[in-house]
Order: sequence, then C-alpha cells, then structure tokens
Amino acid sequence: MTYRDRARGCLLGLAAGDALGAPAENLTPSEIRRRWGRLTEIEGGGTDDTEYAIFASSLLVRHGHDLTSEDVAAAYRSEIIPLVAGPMKGAGFSELGTVEALRRGLEPPLTGRVHLHGWSDGLAMRAAPYGVFCPGDPAEAARLVEQDGRVSQSGEGILGGRAVAGAVAAAMTGASPQDVVSAALSVIPEDSWTSRTIVRARDALAAAPGDGPVDETVEALHEAVVVKHYPWTDVAPEAVALAMAAYLAGEGDVETSVTFGVSLGRDADTIGAIAGAIAGAGQGERGTPERWAARIGPATGKCLPVVAGRHVLDVADELADELAEGL
Repeated sequence: MTYRDRARGCLLGLAAGDALGAPAENLTPSEIRRRWGRLTEIEGGGTDDTEYAIFASSLLVRHGHDLTSEDVAAAYRSEIIPLVAGPMKGAGFSELGTVEALRRGLEPPLTGRVHLHGWSDGLAMRAAPYGVFCPGDPAEAARLVEQDGRVSQSGEGILGGRAVAGAVAAAMTGASPQDVVSAALSVIPEDSWTSRTIVRARDALAAAPGDGPVDETVEALHEAVVVKHYPWTDVAPEAVALAMAAYLAGEGDVETSVTFGVSLGRDADTIGAIAGAIAGAGQGERGTPERWAARIGPATGKCLPVVAGRHVLDVADELADELAEGL
C-alpha cells in the first residue's frame, strides 16, 4: 500500500467519522440506540473537526518540519480571524477562546491557557495530519502537533493531540492496532490523565466478553473513563481514550471502529473522526466504505471560511507530495 493511499485513507476516514458522529454529538448511548438502533449511515456533512484538520494540513504543506507555534498564530491572524466577523460558528470553546486571545494581542502559549479550556479535544480532533506527515515517527508527529497545540490548548489538551498524532504515525506503517495504541502511549507521560484513561479504556475493552452485548461494553467504557456529571463532553483524555477503544474494538477496520465509536455518544463526532483517521491510515482509501466516501464533499467553510471548497482527498495528496519532495 502506498503512502499516498494511506494519507487519503486517513483523512477520508476522519471526515467520514466526523460526519457520521455529528448528529449523535452530546447524546447518551441509550438515546443513540433509541433514535437509530445502530448509527451506520451518514446523514449530513462534517463539522469543525474536518475543517480544522484541513487547516492543519495546509500549515504542514507550507512549513513542514519547521512549523512553529508562531507560524500557527500568524496563520490564525491572517486567514481565520479576518473572515470571522463575530463568534465562530460551530467552533469549540478552546478555538473560540483562542481567537479572542489572538484578537487581544496575546501570543502562544498564553493563547492556549487564558480561556481555561486547554484540556479540550480541539487539538486531538485535528491531529491526524501530523501523523500522516511523519509516517513511522510518532515522536516527531507529537512534536509537530504540539507546536499547533500551544496556540489553542494546554496540559492534557496538548497530550491528547500528541497521542492521536503518534497513533496515526504508527498506523501509517501498517502497524497492528495494539502497536498503534502503544505508540500513542509512548509520546505522552505515563502518569498523565490522558495516558491513564487510554490504559483504562484498553483494559475495560479487554475485560469485556468477546461475545457479550455491545451495550455492556459501552457501559464498561463509560465507567472506565467518562467524567460523570460534567456538562461538556469535549474533554480530551475522555474523547481520545474512547476513540482508541473504538479503534481496538474494530480491530483497525474503518467501518467497525467508527460505528462503534459514534455509538459511545459524548463528543461523538470527534470520537468518530479520531477512530476513522487512525483506522483509515492503516487500511488506506478503500478502507472507508464507498457509500460513506460518496457522502464526503468539499468543506463548506461554515466554521473556517478559509477552507471552503477544499476536499480532504486533495489535501491528503498535497501532504503526500510535500513529504515526497522532502525525501
């Protein structure tokens, strides 16, 4: 399988997972079952997850391994902020707070701290391109994504992005799901919240009977990692751990991983996007079901007008071309 095929598979899987999970965002697993039984068909378009992944890809194409947080902040100021007259539509708390911080003249890493939502999964949702750009090098993928993350995240929010980027970098080599998750853990501190939740989710999944009801597995995963009674669902350690569990439960298959991931509820679009990106990197473009791929069109730019009209497959090709030039 070629690098280009894996790159296309990764970003297509991300977009499909994002779109499939969008209508289930913030719902409980029981409510998802009540409405759909099993959510398997894409009903609409993607969210800010896909648009931010496209934007992150453009940063890599321009700056490559020399990318700095100052470059990212400059891109926000020149390409995002001028096109946003008021609040950003569909953006998460961390990105909304970052834009306001940049408007006030603050610089990273302060821009990722002052809004107090640095722990969100805003970086994790767009981390996959960094793994695509660093196939077989989880440490470099994690280093690069942290440059992006310093602008909008802090603490566990950055660690969530590092874990996802590291996982994708490993998946780009065709590594087994178990080795991919180990790669994610290798680029974050063992005693971090993010690491502990990934391990707890992995252990809960392993303890679940293979022929047991899916509902019981979902409940076990929620018990293991979900922050109960917290009003927001975009907690990076939680979303990343659930996405890794979905990827393991699906044994690296895109459709199985994504459908399981969105069935978990909470930040379902981000969980689906992360699981789809990792599985897609492993399986390539054909790993995403044709019926899903047909539903993925160019980005609308609802959240980020600068990416309007860009298709994830074209973006993946640009990443492939950039990497090939550097070899």
